[in-house]
Amino acid sequence: MSTPSAARPIHLRDPLLLLALGFGSGLARRGPGTAGTVVGVGLYLLIASLPTAAVVAITVVVAAVGIPLCGYAARRLGVPDDQGIVWDEIAGYLVTMLLLPFEALWILAGFVLFRILDIAKPWPIGWLDRHLGGGTGIMLDDLLAGAVACLLLHVARVAIA
Repeated sequence: MSTPSAARPIHLRDPLLLLALGFGSGLARRGPGTAGTVVGVGLYLLIASLPTAAVVAITVVVAAVGIPLCGYAARRLGVPDDQGIVWDEIAGYLVTMLLLPFEALWILAGFVLFRILDIAKPWPIGWLDRHLGGGTGIMLDDLLAGAVACLLLHVARVAIA
């Protein structure tokens, strides 16, 4: 069994590895997925004021680029789904926030709900996590967690309106 990236030195001179590791946030000793999601929040804050079509396009690009990017990082680190690879959390959080109001309550609720789903991995999220490999496997469970979180938040938004 390989040592997780947070427990061994990683050189972030490789720009692809730097991205996959969430600009170094994935190297956090505790909660690298949560640290990566915080980077996702930061990216969301940067793009949220753009037109909706641009936010959707950026989210799609981040998700699509994540498959080869995470696959590359897994091969480079020698671990199928190293906990330090957090590009999937960044993409998952962006999916979570699609078409939600740009308000602190929704940003925080999206963060909490996405992290709960990403950690608990209820069916079918956990099934994807266990049965798919490579960059696709790394990305899809988080994208699905983001989609479920997004759906639940939109239902909540309608319910409280």
